[in-house]
Amino acid sequence: MAWYVDNSHLSQVNPTHKWWTTTYDPGDIVPVSGIYRCQNCKREVTCNQNDPFPPQSHPQHAPGKGAIRWNLIVRTNTDGD
Repeated sequence: MAWYVDNSHLSQVNPTHKWWTTTYDPGDIVPVSGIYRCQNCKREVTCNQNDPFPPQSHPQHAPGKGAIRWNLIVRTNTDGD
């Protein structure tokens, strides 16, 4: 789970964009910059828009842990909107 100190810098949103509900594979192109969580091992990574999702810097799962699959949990505001 991502941690924070001051919730005044976070806004809860209604997940109307597809990037909130899509699950991504290693090597897929990151749709928006943010913090992504592996749905199976729960580790988190920060990823930049248009980069590939990490296949190698993420620890390989033990048998039975399932595949590495990424879900967006925090979108970062890289545009300064």
